[in-house]
Amino acid sequence: MTRALIVDDEPHLVDYLIAKLEKLWPELEVVGTAYNGLEAVTLAHDAKPDVVFLDIKMPGLNGLAVAEKLPVDCKVVFVTAFDQYAVDAFKQSAVDYLLKPIAEDRLRETIDRLKQRQPVVQGDLAALIDTLSPAKDSFLHWLRVGTDDVTELVAVQDVIYFQADLKYVDVVTSHKTYVIRQSLTDLEAKLDPDVFWRISRGCIVCVDQIAQAKRDYRGRYDIRLRNHHKTLRATQPYGHLFKKS
Repeated sequence: MTRALIVDDEPHLVDYLIAKLEKLWPELEVVGTAYNGLEAVTLAHDAKPDVVFLDIKMPGLNGLAVAEKLPVDCKVVFVTAFDQYAVDAFKQSAVDYLLKPIAEDRLRETIDRLKQRQPVVQGDLAALIDTLSPAKDSFLHWLRVGTDDVTELVAVQDVIYFQADLKYVDVVTSHKTYVIRQSLTDLEAKLDPDVFWRISRGCIVCVDQIAQAKRDYRGRYDIRLRNHHKTLRATQPYGHLFKKS
C-alpha cells in the first residue's frame, strides 16, 4: 500500500486534497498531515511516506527547502498556486506539479504517474512552465477604491504597504490611506512577487520601500520604510527574506 503525507499551511486545502484522493485513489493511506515546513520534515522522517503532496509557499521552511530534507526515497508532488518558485521546484526530484485549484482529471494524471513511477519528463516540464509562467502584464497595476458613488484609481506602484484589518485591507501610499474590501491572500496572488513581499500574516510591503530591517532576539524584523514614518514588523516565519546571503 502506498503511504502519503499531505502538507499545506491552509487546513481546508489539506481536507480538500484528502477527500479527492480518497475518491480517486481509495487504496492510498494518508499517514499524516502537516501545516508548516518544519512539522513536515519531522513527520516525514517519522512516518516514512512513499509520497508527499507538498505546498511550496509556506511560512518558515518553504516547500523547496522541505523537499531537500525529505528521505531520499520519498517522491514529491508539488501542490501550489503558481508563483516564482515553479521552475526551481522541478530541480527537486518532483514526480509532478499540481496547480491550485486542483482539477480532478489533473489529479488523476498525477496518481497514474505515481502508480507507474513516472517523473515529469523534460518535454512535459518545458510545456508546463510555459503554460504556467505569468507575463508581467498579468499582475495588478491599478486598484479601484472609494466610497458611495466616488471611485478613485490608485496605481499599485504608488503603494508603500498593504495592511489587513478584519475583512478589509488598508492601502497605504505616501500621501493617503485607502480601504478595500478584499482578503490579503487574494490580493497577494495578483501582485508581482518581485515587487511586493508578504512579511507577516497581515502585511505586504513594497520591496523598494524597505530601507532597513533590524532583527530582534525572537527572529522578527523591524522594517524601517523610505517614504513612511511607520515601522512594520516582519514575523519570524518570514525572516528568511532578510537573512544575509
